Amino acid sequence: MNTETPGHILIRGVNWLGDAVMTTPAVLRLRERFPEARITLLCPEKLQDLWVSHPAVDAVRTFKAGEGLGSVAHGLRSIGADLAVVLPNSFRSALEVWWAGIPRRVGSGRFPRTLFLTDRVAADPGVVRMRKRTEAEVRRLTGSPGARPTPRTVYPTASHQLHHYLRLVAPLGARPEPLPPSLTPPPAATRTMTDRLGIALGSGKPLVGLNAGAEYGPAKRWPLERFTEAARGLAQRTGCHFVLFGGKADQALAEDLSNRLQGLPVTSLAGATTLAELMAALALCRVVITNDTGPMHLAAALGVPVVTPFGSTSPELTGPGLPGDPRHHLLLGSASCAPCFLRQCPVDFRCMDSIPADRVVNAALEVLSGRSGTPA
Repeated sequence: MNTETPGHILIRGVNWLGDAVMTTPAVLRLRERFPEARITLLCPEKLQDLWVSHPAVDAVRTFKAGEGLGSVAHGLRSIGADLAVVLPNSFRSALEVWWAGIPRRVGSGRFPRTLFLTDRVAADPGVVRMRKRTEAEVRRLTGSPGARPTPRTVYPTASHQLHHYLRLVAPLGARPEPLPPSLTPPPAATRTMTDRLGIALGSGKPLVGLNAGAEYGPAKRWPLERFTEAARGLAQRTGCHFVLFGGKADQALAEDLSNRLQGLPVTSLAGATTLAELMAALALCRVVITNDTGPMHLAAALGVPVVTPFGSTSPELTGPGLPGDPRHHLLLGSASCAPCFLRQCPVDFRCMDSIPADRVVNAALEVLSGRSGTPA
């Protein structure tokens, strides 16, 4: 690969919150490799707050939902970048930086996307990529008469998405050794959320986050009745104050959970925060009980332990924080078909139904008592 030192690097960021958090180690390694370069990060408008105060990034450019390819590429032409690092695997992201006229363009992928890259990063042959099961396969694994139960599929740790992003910057001379994803909420947002949660913080009760939604689909959602049972059990043991998280699409779910927790101290922030305020509120919690979704990754990157029931997805591929960090409790059920990576379960949801509330309660109690492990 070309070893010329770039003066201005454009990082084409990914489009989803959890994935964006998992790119932060690669962005930090790129800054470490090119300390004098100007780094501009391009991301969807909804993720701007994640990057505006990030220490590895000098400037953030955003695009609106539905904004045309030509408009995005035209906006990039003016910044004068001489190197683009394309983190997503999409065809469009490679086309954007080519159309913008950035002379050197680094990324991974297959033909025809690679026509728009000058430097293609080959996939690591030892990495096992996610494979979504078909509905027929799920039914065969769970319903065939006389079929022997098979263990849950376990992916190699090196296949974690965090390592994929590090491999994209390694050919540029960046160190591939993993760092934990790390974020700091903007001070103004911290002041805002400290004021909004002032009564809860002043009570002396531990703040426990509950995030019962998952944008990807219902297959990633631990049943709401289990969240309710776990919260009531935890409140009985600790007297904690609950903070409910989620986006605008989760407001009805959060309202339902709040009603189920009547009589307990609960503050719902679902759909009522900016991304910066969500970061600040998560950082104020002692532990967050959450599905495998964006706020899970945010909390871990903010240094907050998470307790996460995993069903249709794989903690080896997309678990929170640095893979293997003992502060986080990633709970697996028993299901021969897991992980299937489907949005909806075509059978009986046994992967999530086999994770009882008391496992979540015990994991959260371990965190609150200080018995959880220290970072790896």
